[in-house]
Amino acid sequence: MSTPLPRKLFVTTALPYANGAFHIGHIMEYIQADIWVRFQRMQGNEVHFVGADDAHGTPIMIAAEKAGITPQEFVANVAAGRQQYLDGFHISFDNWHSTESPENTELSQSIYLRLKAAGLIVTRTVERFYDPVKGMFLADRNVKGECPKCGAKDQYGDNCEVCGAAYEPTELKNPYSALTGATPVMRPAEQYFFKLSDPRCVAFLQDWVNTPGRLQPEMVNKVSEWLGNNGQDLADWDISRDAPYFGIPIPDAPGKYFYVWLDAPVGYLASLKNYCGKKGLDYEALLHDPATEQIHFIGKDIVSFHLLFWPAMLKFSDHPVIDKLKVNVHGHLTVNGEKMSKSRGTGISPLRYLDIGMNPEWLRYYIATKLNAKVEDVDFSGEDFIARVNSDLIGKYVNIASRSAGFIAKKFDGKVVTDWATASDSFLSGLRSAAPEIQSLFDHREFGKALRAVMEQADHVNAYVDANKPWELAKDPDKSAQLHEVCSRLLEAFRILTIYLKPVLPELALQVEALLNVPPLRWTDVDVPLPHGHRVNAYSHLMTRVEGKMLEALFEGPELGGGADSTTQPSSRPSPSQGEGGNGGAIEALAPEIKIDDFAKIDLRIAKIVNCELVDGSDKLLRLTLDVGEGKTRNVFSGIKSSYKPEDLIGKLTVMVANLAPRKMKFGVSEGMVLAASAADEKTDPGIYVLNPWPGAKPGMRVR
Repeated sequence: MSTPLPRKLFVTTALPYANGAFHIGHIMEYIQADIWVRFQRMQGNEVHFVGADDAHGTPIMIAAEKAGITPQEFVANVAAGRQQYLDGFHISFDNWHSTESPENTELSQSIYLRLKAAGLIVTRTVERFYDPVKGMFLADRNVKGECPKCGAKDQYGDNCEVCGAAYEPTELKNPYSALTGATPVMRPAEQYFFKLSDPRCVAFLQDWVNTPGRLQPEMVNKVSEWLGNNGQDLADWDISRDAPYFGIPIPDAPGKYFYVWLDAPVGYLASLKNYCGKKGLDYEALLHDPATEQIHFIGKDIVSFHLLFWPAMLKFSDHPVIDKLKVNVHGHLTVNGEKMSKSRGTGISPLRYLDIGMNPEWLRYYIATKLNAKVEDVDFSGEDFIARVNSDLIGKYVNIASRSAGFIAKKFDGKVVTDWATASDSFLSGLRSAAPEIQSLFDHREFGKALRAVMEQADHVNAYVDANKPWELAKDPDKSAQLHEVCSRLLEAFRILTIYLKPVLPELALQVEALLNVPPLRWTDVDVPLPHGHRVNAYSHLMTRVEGKMLEALFEGPELGGGADSTTQPSSRPSPSQGEGGNGGAIEALAPEIKIDDFAKIDLRIAKIVNCELVDGSDKLLRLTLDVGEGKTRNVFSGIKSSYKPEDLIGKLTVMVANLAPRKMKFGVSEGMVLAASAADEKTDPGIYVLNPWPGAKPGMRVR
């Protein structure tokens, strides 16, 4: 089989925003990149795989302020939880860094100064959105409204996640502050712009985008639309923000900071530089090496930044990697055909997946079977997940080892025979001849096709198992030699299949290497059989089947506290005799005394009910969409259907417990608890009375 020329690869993924834990979309992207990286390493290529946290911006500054810590402490706390996810799903980053780092500050400021020297930085006094309640200019991501291009609601002020368009926040229709819900006002501010509309940038981007192999065809078409009309529709890019702001200072502009999207992609380079420093590598030499390629994996919702602004920044700051940059764009992860939504209960928690004991390589394999080189969404179906994993990995692949390895250990002292193996051996030559096709499919990120090709080969091997029935041969002492040969052939076939699957199933491959008593398998080992008389180790079970109850636990897991029925429907009401005041027990007895410190642990917030709807299949619940002044909405289920119609609550203010742990319910995740009053004995007074603050209260205000 042919071996590709050695490559020198710098591989990156989109940076997660450091305001929370990884979600399953991050894990999908990292698995995709990790499979490709592991495949390249098996080819003998040099790979530097780095990631980082996107640590800057107003949302993090606000979140840190609410938590009573510095932004640096806030992002450090988030970073401390990253490794459990990466290790848990066997994701092999060489380095994980942060945009809040000396390397990123140095590189971002250097790129800016070079762009300025090239005449591509200008200043203008512009009208910007200002939050009159918060008393600050609003970053693009702190303004929301309707997309000016497609009309999608609740889109951020810089980029539409529905149609992918990039725009200025002032172009949004019906804008509002994501911090307070207030309607922003316009105020003048001096801003720094990167002249993306400059004819030099337009000409470069038109050439760069249309370079064969740079982007997928879908992305070439998308960017070409943005570059239409000879780039006259491109707007210059506002790259500055005013204090207070958590970010990197603009070196020659006191009180000004880089907009987070300028320094975030520089974080790829900063992580590489940090990694090189740790490993004693020459960062500059690596980037200037003509053989070095940067391969980047991102989701389709952030392509405007990565396919317009970032390439132009690299080009006109004379960054050497721009000529070899390739960007691989993928779709979203959906569940049963719907976009992942925590509020609809269709999200998959990666940490919960691990905590309930689900094998991470089940998910790696399943996602890989759905991935291709196109910009297509990946759908997770529970039934399909169970069927695919159990059929392919257990029924086809692991079955080969379980049918053969035990006999080698028990009957033949663990030694295999391979003196029968010749170049003309049709059974194994067919399996080996599939290597170039599978190799090419992995290299071009056609993982689904690659795994289908592997499983076709597994089907051929299992047909050999069924035809020779080693369990029957083992019953006849006169067929011992035949049994030895059949089981040795099967172990050799299993070894080759393991090579093909190793990028996807790295931990299982480690177990197989231990079973076969061989060093780490490389791609070139496909053509190198086990030596005659080689001793393998005793077989132990390699992988269990997926059980339906595991998927139930993943989506319908034990209650995590908070939300829904417990807000207004106590599980155990006191008897009438417990009441006081001669009202037939309508008033409950007081709860045990607490200290002020106990009360202080409960974070009560004013919440605006922006939407309310019935819950299909529930006699008690309403689904409330609440604005708590966080820049996002929360989903809360409440058992108040008997007392309220949804339309009566929309637009009203209420009080909620904001720091209650989310609760997974049958109908979705409930992210808090609304407060309501009810009688001790519902026969005395069946009413439920949702708390309603006086006029003047604002979403997000704390109740003390």
